[in-house]
Amino acid sequence: MSELSQLVRCAIYTRKSTEDGLEQDFNTLQAQREAAEAYIVSQKQNGWHTLTDNYDDGGFSGASLDRPALHQLLRDIEARKIDRVVVYKVDRLSRSLLDFARLLSLFEKCGVSFVSVTQEFNTSTSLGRLTLHILLSFAQFEREIISERTRDKMAAARRKGQWLGGTPVLGYDVDPEGGRLVVNPAEAERVREIFAISAACASVAAVQKEVHARGLLTKDWTSKSEKHHGGRAFTPSRLDALLRNVVYIGEVSHKGVVYPGEQPVIVDRALWQRVQQQLKVDTQRRIRPQGGGAALGCSLLCAMRTTHA
Repeated sequence: MSELSQLVRCAIYTRKSTEDGLEQDFNTLQAQREAAEAYIVSQKQNGWHTLTDNYDDGGFSGASLDRPALHQLLRDIEARKIDRVVVYKVDRLSRSLLDFARLLSLFEKCGVSFVSVTQEFNTSTSLGRLTLHILLSFAQFEREIISERTRDKMAAARRKGQWLGGTPVLGYDVDPEGGRLVVNPAEAERVREIFAISAACASVAAVQKEVHARGLLTKDWTSKSEKHHGGRAFTPSRLDALLRNVVYIGEVSHKGVVYPGEQPVIVDRALWQRVQQQLKVDTQRRIRPQGGGAALGCSLLCAMRTTHA
C-alpha cells in the first residue's frame, strides 16, 4: 500500500465558551491544539498527519451548533478533505448529547472518525464504535422523550383552548404580545359572507362558484421570516376546510376532540351548524349519487345568479 493511501488527514477542533483570556499570548485554544498535535504525532506510524487549517471557536457555547469554525469543519468534511477529527475533550465538540450524536452520525456517513485526546474515545476502533452506538441509542431515546413532551404540551394547551400556531386563519390575526387569535374585522366580514353564501347553496361546488364570482380570496399574510403569502382563489378543499373549522364558533379541536377556545366568535353557532348539515348532505350525495336526477343546485341566492348568467 502506498504512503499516500495510508495518509490520515487529521483536523483539530478547539473551542472555548467565553472570550476571557483569548487575548493572551498562549490561550486555552492554543493549549488544546498543542495537546492534539502531540497526540497526532504519537500516531505518526499509523499515517496520521495534522492539517494546517485551524478550526477554533473562541467565545462560543457548546450548547449550540451555531459556531463558525464548526460550520467550516463540517463543510470540509462534506468536501472529503478530512479523515479524522481530533479534540482535546469530548465536550469541546458539543455539550448536548443530541447534537453530539448528530455530529458523529454525519462524521460516520462521510467516513470520518472522531478522537478525544484526554478521553478513551476513538471511533476508528471497535470499542469506540460501540460507544458511538450506545450514545446514538440514548440520543434516539432523548428525541422520543422530547416528542412525547411536545405532544403532551400541545394536548394540554388545546384543552385550555389555546391556539398552537401554524398557518394563520382567515378572520383572525395573531396577537404579537400573547400569541392569541384576535379578530381581523375586515376578514371576519369575509368569513361571515362565505358562510352566508354556503347557507344559501346546497353544494360546495355552488358555493365556490359564488365565492369566485364575488372575488373573495384566502388570507393575505406575511410570515415571521418576512415571506409574503398573497390571497388566492378558494379551491374546493380550502373552502371545505374553512366551512368546517370550529375556530369560528369559539372552539378548538385536537385529535377529534373539541374544546372551548380563547378566541372570539365570528360565526353564529346556528348558522355554522346549518352549514355543517348541508356539507354532510352534499358529501353523502357525492359518495352515493341518486339516480335519475341532477344534483341539487343553489337555493334562491345561487339560482338567481345562474339564471342571469
